[in-house]
Amino acid sequence: MSTLAGSCLCGALRFEVTGPLTMMLHCHCSRCRKEHGAPFATFAVAAANDLHWIQGEDAVVAGEAPPGAPRYFCRHCGSPAPSAQPAMGMAFIPVGLLDGDPGLRPQGHLFTGSKARWHTITDQLPQHEKYPPELGDAPSLPDREPVQCAPGHVAGSCLCGKVTYEFSQPLAMFQCHCSRCRRARGAAHGANIFCKVENFRWNSGEQLVVDYKLPEAKFYAVAFCRQCGGKVPRISKERGMVVIPASGLDTDPGIVPQAHIFTASKAPWYEITDSLPQYPEGPPSFGPPR
Repeated sequence: MSTLAGSCLCGALRFEVTGPLTMMLHCHCSRCRKEHGAPFATFAVAAANDLHWIQGEDAVVAGEAPPGAPRYFCRHCGSPAPSAQPAMGMAFIPVGLLDGDPGLRPQGHLFTGSKARWHTITDQLPQHEKYPPELGDAPSLPDREPVQCAPGHVAGSCLCGKVTYEFSQPLAMFQCHCSRCRRARGAAHGANIFCKVENFRWNSGEQLVVDYKLPEAKFYAVAFCRQCGGKVPRISKERGMVVIPASGLDTDPGIVPQAHIFTASKAPWYEITDSLPQYPEGPPSFGPPR
């Protein structure tokens, strides 16, 4: 196979995979969703010694997470980072970070028992409540107790639980396939809820939030917890809006995705199988430059 290259959103992390990818799976566990800021994370597996850092390994943070479940991310932009696990002989690659087409396609869904309530699986891939049989009887961690909030509000939190927030009156939810969201989330696409600034508040941990704006973009930016890398809402004061990763929510938002946007940039390895409207760029009501 040809060498696969990948990078994070800001470009500080660059790596290559020089051997074949042997497995690709969508993970719906609550920890992956909070870390990636996506309805599911997509990981590919390679041999541990086939992952090579080109630059930026010193910018990788081992985030605060439950024992035995380290999560790695770029300290600058928060993108999930690949990791080699020599004891297992495996490297785990967030597929959204890869350039081009890796050749392999997703083979199934795991931890569907923790799937986001607002997300519907519509493809025909195998679904597993926990790990698929080929990964054996690997230990799994229980979901964290959900954060509570005031009546009529929606609650969310980061992976480690130190950043918490709530909001009301969501305006829209879109599944975004732009290349920036894929690198920021290390996933097939992001899922973002929009609400007005006045309907949002931080309940704890605001001082832990890192706000990273892509220099060449007019608006595009992401926010994450500096301790765990979990994706959190980003306040866009210039637009009077808050962009909230729907996968970080602990309670039902009472809204479901309305469309797929920026599908002209869709990952070549991911197929859209639902019936939601698709917009090659942004939807008509949310169409400013990014």
